[in-house]
Amino acid sequence: MRIFRTKTAAAAIAVCVLGAGIALAQDSPESLLPPGFNEPVAPPAPQPTTAPGPRAPGGLTLAPTTLGRPAAPSAPEAGGDDAPADPAADALLAEAQAAALAQAKARYEAALSARRSLTRVGPAGPAEGALGPDAFRGVNGVFAETLMRRLDAPIASRWLSIALRKTLMSRVDTPADVGGADFAAERAWLLLRMGESVAGRAVAESVDPEHYTPKLYQVMMQAALATGDPGALCPAVNGGAALAGERGWVLAKGMCAGLAAQPSAPIMKALERKGVARGIDMLLARKVAGMGASGRQAITVEWAGVDQLTAWRFGLALATGTAIPETLLGTVAPHVQSWRALSPMLSVRDRIAPADYAAARGVLSSAALVDLYGAIDADDDQSLAEISVARDLRTAYAAGTRAERMTALRGLWDEPKTADGRYARLILTARAAARVPVDTAEADVGRLVGSMLAAGLDRSALRWRERAEQGSDAWAMLLLANPDVAPQMPYRQVSAYSDDALKQRMLFAGLAGLGRLSRDDISRGAEALDVKVGAENGWTRAIDRAARLDQPGLVVLLAAIAMQTSDWRGVPPEALYRIIGAMRAVGLGGQARMIAAEAIARL
Repeated sequence: MRIFRTKTAAAAIAVCVLGAGIALAQDSPESLLPPGFNEPVAPPAPQPTTAPGPRAPGGLTLAPTTLGRPAAPSAPEAGGDDAPADPAADALLAEAQAAALAQAKARYEAALSARRSLTRVGPAGPAEGALGPDAFRGVNGVFAETLMRRLDAPIASRWLSIALRKTLMSRVDTPADVGGADFAAERAWLLLRMGESVAGRAVAESVDPEHYTPKLYQVMMQAALATGDPGALCPAVNGGAALAGERGWVLAKGMCAGLAAQPSAPIMKALERKGVARGIDMLLARKVAGMGASGRQAITVEWAGVDQLTAWRFGLALATGTAIPETLLGTVAPHVQSWRALSPMLSVRDRIAPADYAAARGVLSSAALVDLYGAIDADDDQSLAEISVARDLRTAYAAGTRAERMTALRGLWDEPKTADGRYARLILTARAAARVPVDTAEADVGRLVGSMLAAGLDRSALRWRERAEQGSDAWAMLLLANPDVAPQMPYRQVSAYSDDALKQRMLFAGLAGLGRLSRDDISRGAEALDVKVGAENGWTRAIDRAARLDQPGLVVLLAAIAMQTSDWRGVPPEALYRIIGAMRAVGLGGQARMIAAEAIARL
């Protein structure tokens, strides 16, 4: 299957998910492997039954060990001492070996007893900024899984994407009506579609391999490929090959054998004869297998005749350092660009190209983006196109005069031609903007404030509050981003803001959702601006109920459902009003403020 996505209108998705006829089938994620990889594999010939031994870290079964008794003595080596051994020494040796094996067995059994429970699954806790374990308390798990499966990423808001990532990564209690492994699989699958390859893999790996379900095996395969690490499959390779029904897992057995320094060439040849894979898919698998200590064969991969880039080809090429032609990279879904931006296996110059997209979608932080450009600045190849951006960024941070720093910032902000590029530059320059001294003569207050808020630097941005002209974008963003409890403002100030009708409606929706307008002014503004804050449908009832029952996990999911568009102009102001109000009600007021301010910055 190709790594493509089909864009679906937000309204259609909401109707499908929230209408009376919700589809509750446990759909598995669509395979991203090449055509034919889901066909059944011929069963292996019967093998003699032996007692299973402990598993190595790579998931390969070790030879059975006789516990509690010494092995039979072997014949003496040529040239060795062939005199009979001392019986007393033999007895001591046997006792020591038995004791060591007994301790090893006890440690192994203790490790098995320490398996993680499926009642609470996820890699991140509140200390990492994630939600608490009760984030989905009382939520219908099948409904939540359906929302995750149907959500069409990316979504409009960078800050809501960040909130959604934290929600999906949270170590949360599994709803009573779904299994912990499948609930983790749906969370990981959505993260991968958002471009969050590292987070998606972390969620999949928060379940022990012995608890994997067919759905989680499929998602784990895709997470390993998205991160370019086929070795991540090895702890689950035996179960995956037996249960998942995908040829990729059968090939993974051969790759894992090679990575564990075991002979893999006979395995791969046998799989090729059986037709498990051929062509470039088999070449890449053989190249991975040859990366182990026993690998000897040099394999050249040619892309001639390949017209589609599958996740299999992407992941194994990434793992083996095989360059992918730009023509194939141009055919993939946008989220794959975020996978590339996150990949440490790629050079900095290869990660820079997709970095703007990843930053605008919340996948890369401001600090991570600065680090990438810092690495470019230190690169020996000074002919790179991005070197001028890196130099301007250095000037914006460290120039001797305020004028020089502002000139560099304006150059960075003015250059990009796309909306994502322009917003990514605000993210990139956030901390440089925070270092600019407040000046009454500054004409670029709006972009300074927008830059700081793009990275969540609300206190730094508020230093410009007295310099932001009333009715300007900077004034509007600071009204929304202010973390302090502020008195309610009169509606007439909102009505005087901006000639852009949509911006005016978004400011009204944000302030109303944050509780910064009186009830009378909300009614007045809703009528004057035609923002239907009182309209009801399945989505509004669902998010209001989730807020009332204090279910932050479900609130974030439903908020994302209403933002299934890559353009902020596709987000209805009345939906923003409900989202901001619901998030504030469940303790996510900080994220709500940033989302509201982002609406002004990106319109």
